[in-house]
This record gives sequence, structure tokens and C-alpha cells, in this order.
Amino acid sequence: MAKQYISMRNLRFLLFDVFNGLELTKLDYYKDHNQDTYDMTLDTAKQISDSLLYPLYEEMDHKKPKYEDGTIKVHPKVREIMETFGEGGWINAPKEFEKGGQQMPYLLFNLSAMVFHAANTAAVAFPYLTAGAANLIDSFGSKELKETYLAHMWAGKWQGTMALTEPQAGSSLTDITSSATPTEHGYYKIKGQKIYISGGDHDGVDNIVHLYLAKIDGAPAGTKGISLFVVPKFRPENGGLVFNNVTTAGAYGKMGIKGAPIAHIMAGEQGDCHGYLVGEPHKGLSYMFRMMNEARIGVGQISAGLASAAYYASLQYANERPQGRPVSNKDVNLPQSLIINHADVKRMLLLQKAVVEGSIALIAQCSLWADIAERTTGEEAENAHLLLELLTPICKSYPAEMGMLSISNGLQVLGGAGFCDDFPLQQHYRDTRINPIYEGTTAIHGMDLLGRKVPMKGGKAVMIFNALVNETILEAQSFDSTKPYADKLAKTQEKLVQITMHLLNVAQTETPEVFLRDATLYLEYFGHFTISWLWLKMSVASAKALAENPQGEEKNFHTSKLHTLRYYFEYELPKTKGIHERLMSADQLTLEVAAEEIV
Repeated sequence: MAKQYISMRNLRFLLFDVFNGLELTKLDYYKDHNQDTYDMTLDTAKQISDSLLYPLYEEMDHKKPKYEDGTIKVHPKVREIMETFGEGGWINAPKEFEKGGQQMPYLLFNLSAMVFHAANTAAVAFPYLTAGAANLIDSFGSKELKETYLAHMWAGKWQGTMALTEPQAGSSLTDITSSATPTEHGYYKIKGQKIYISGGDHDGVDNIVHLYLAKIDGAPAGTKGISLFVVPKFRPENGGLVFNNVTTAGAYGKMGIKGAPIAHIMAGEQGDCHGYLVGEPHKGLSYMFRMMNEARIGVGQISAGLASAAYYASLQYANERPQGRPVSNKDVNLPQSLIINHADVKRMLLLQKAVVEGSIALIAQCSLWADIAERTTGEEAENAHLLLELLTPICKSYPAEMGMLSISNGLQVLGGAGFCDDFPLQQHYRDTRINPIYEGTTAIHGMDLLGRKVPMKGGKAVMIFNALVNETILEAQSFDSTKPYADKLAKTQEKLVQITMHLLNVAQTETPEVFLRDATLYLEYFGHFTISWLWLKMSVASAKALAENPQGEEKNFHTSKLHTLRYYFEYELPKTKGIHERLMSADQLTLEVAAEEIV
């Protein structure tokens, strides 16, 4: 396996130089943090990854979970992983001190999580799924639910899940049929099935706690009638745990991330299954979206982490593998050249670097906005919330889609070796393929961005975002190394505004089907624009650093940033021109072609 799977230097560059993460310590909630705690947190994440997670990456793929005797048996190290994350406070690190948390900024928390995901994303699925479920109980659950479940979940003793999908409904939650019948004892009788439940059952913990969507008997039709329940596999009673009639029908065989099981579960099939209402009746979907938005950024992290590990594996290979000679000199008496000296290999490596570091910067930016939205007040908090809402679809989808392309290029760098399991690239590729599907497909996020996020509050989020981009463009114009790209970004911004206004006019005159028919392409355009902005932002920081005349590795680090900026604007951003032409077209092929005519 590769010696490196993520750049700690890059994480510190983002944390301290690009996003000025120490400014957060001026906020009262984060005042106990400083440079030392930031560095210690990143170092600890790397130590855990090096010693526990990374060595298990391939082994967990080979020794995948097995469904036996009605339960799913996972790798024996899963229990140690959960306990390590629980004891280290990683599951509830952003929480208040009085809840056992560390009041850690999301910016620091999520950059640390990048290390874990790059090391072994299947392993850290278990604690981070639990963190999301526990956050939801903490936000909306009753005092009794919090006292019953949170300590066990934060300690890594109980697994948390998100149980949404049903066989007949898929992503259409309107059509779920799981039912909840009230009782005079304060709980509900739950009956139904859920599929594709990540971490839905396993023997690496003592209990599984499902955050379960169901409809109370007599509830309104559609999504307005959905409620949220805590449905444990074993319900706490009289100081012990009693089987709650949540049975496991099986574990799905998967293409990738095999170390983390996904289960088909059945509630109430063999007796009463108790469910405990979270919050108010019929508001379950709004509560669940809180967890889903966190999970969507988490998918971006998974994607970027896998792409990072693949990049460093292919970079190492390119620096070690001799093959061929310069095309201008075919003298067979010359030694073979390392493949990193070939132009096309450099292109593929630059693509990988651009996607990896651009995606991590996007996650960092969204994390910073989450900090500001939650820990400040007034207009500053509102604007940060709007920006986070706007870019969440991109934060999930860009790393997911482009991460696949990035890893595919890594496989190509290795050639035939990349297709073999002697190298981890084939596993990275298999592992990442689920990410454009997890937590809403790319199409769903395209419709979310164009149909909901862009028009919200009269387009205020887009206006705030464009103002931030303009600030970066203005600053970049003061450096010779970044000015040409600032000008290109300004022109791309003009085109994006043109497309947006055109499509919003279509929304006023045509059906929603016409308006949203190419929402996925709009998402792709917006994603490239956003990553271009972040590369310009990072390159301004590197231009400032280079002005101080650094030497050695530090000089190479910042020079590499500027080379990657140049790559992105010369190779990736021009792809938006074709998307612009398509989005401005009135052709409605995908709506007009008949199903029977696609043969």
C-alpha cells in the first residue's frame, strides 16, 4: 500500500492560511481552543489512522461482513474502532463540555475526519453514522430519550442509523408505508421494512438505534404525514435490554465499502416493536433533513478521502515505475524514464490533485459556514446559513462525481497494475462508486440546487455567494501569478448568471419538468465554478507565501498549488462552455422522446 494517503500539510494550509481557522477561537463557544489544540487534534487523527484504520483498509474489504443466525457479523476490530472513537471523544467532539463534548469547531472536526476517511472510510462509517443519529436525538428528542440513548451512542457502545428507504418507495419518501400505532403506554407500535440501512445491524456494538421514519395511523397523506421515531434493536427496560422485534432479513452484497454492512431490517414482524416519537408528530421529514444535510457533507468527505488515498497511491507509483523514453529521443541505450516525466501522466496526476484538494477546500468552506451559522447571531449567522444551504448539494455531488473521475485517472496511471488487487486503486474505485447515489442521487441534488436553493429568499444566497467570489477575484488581480485566472473566473461568473436568469425565466413560463430537465448539468456547471473559485482562493494564499521566498519543500508546496490552479483553469473550467450551450438551448429531447423509442 502507499506510504501516504493524505497531505497533512495541505490540511494545515487550509485550516490556518486559507480559512483563518484560529479566528473562530474569538467566539465564546470555541475560546478554549488555540493553535496547540488544533495541531494536537490533527496529529491525533493521523496517529489513530496510521495505527488502527489504515492497516485494516484492504483487510476489511477481503473479510467482509457475513449474515449468520439472524445477525450480521463484522470484522472483529470494529468494536475496537467504535470504542476508540468513543473514548477519544470523536463522536461528539463538537458538542458542549457539559455533554461530554470538546466544543470543537466544525472546521477542525471535519478536516480531522478527512484523515480518517482517507485512511479507511468503511471503518469510520460506524462512528460517524452514530454521530449523525445522536445529533438528531440531541436536537429534537425528549429529555428521556436523551438520557436513555446519548451516553451509550457517544461512547461508541451503541450504533446509530438512518432508516428511511423502503422497497416500494426508494428515494420517494412520500410513498413509505411503515406504520406507527399509538398506545396508552407512551410508545408506538412500529411495523414495516427498511432497506439499504448502513450499519443497520452488526455485532461490533451492544445495540443498534434506528432513527426510523413512519406514519402514525390516520396521518395526512404524503410527506406531511411522516413522523420520526427512535426504534432500537434492543429496548432498555428495567435496567437491561429486551429484544424489540427488529429483525434482520439479510445483508446486501456490495461493490465497495464492503467492511461496513448495509442491512434489510423488519420492524414488528415477530411481535410488538416499540418506537419512541422524536419531537412532534408529522414533522419527521424536517427533522431527518437535519441529519441528511450533515450526511451529505459526510459523503463529500468520503469521496474526497478516497480520492486522496488514490492520488497518493498513483503519485507514488508514478515516481517509482520506469517505462518508455521521451518521445523526442528513442535511443534504446538510454535508461527508461519514470512515468511521472510523461506529459499525459502529469495531466492525470494534476487532475487528481485538483479534484482532491479542491474538494477538501469545499468541505472546509462549508464547515466554516456551519461554525458561523451556529455560533454567531444576526445577519452574519443568517448569511452563513444561506451559503451553507446553497453549497451543500455541491459539497456532496462534486466530490462524489469528480472523485470517480479522479480515481479512474489514478487507475490509468498504474495501467494494467491498477486493475489488479496488488494495488489499492481498484478498491478505491469500487468504494467510491456508491457516493453519487448515497444521500440522494446527483439528479436529486441538481433539482435541489436549481429548484430550491437558487430561488430561496429571492436569490439572496446566490447574491451573497457572488459577492464573496468578487472579493476573491479582486484580491487575485493584485498578483501576477493569479490575475489571469481571476479574469477568467469573472467571465465564467457572468455566464453562470446568464444561465441562472435564463432558467429562472423558463420556470416562470414553462412547467417544472421543462425548468428542471437539465438540473444535473446546472449542478455540474455550478460545481466547476465553485471549485475554480476555491482554487483561486487557495492560490492567493500561496502567492502570498511565495512572496516571502520560502525554500525547499515549502516552496514546492506553494508552487504546486499555482500549477494546479493553472491546470484547473486550462483543462477543467473550459468544460463549462459546452454545458453553457446546452443549458441555453430550448431543445427538450429528454422530455419528448418516448420510453418505447429508447431501444
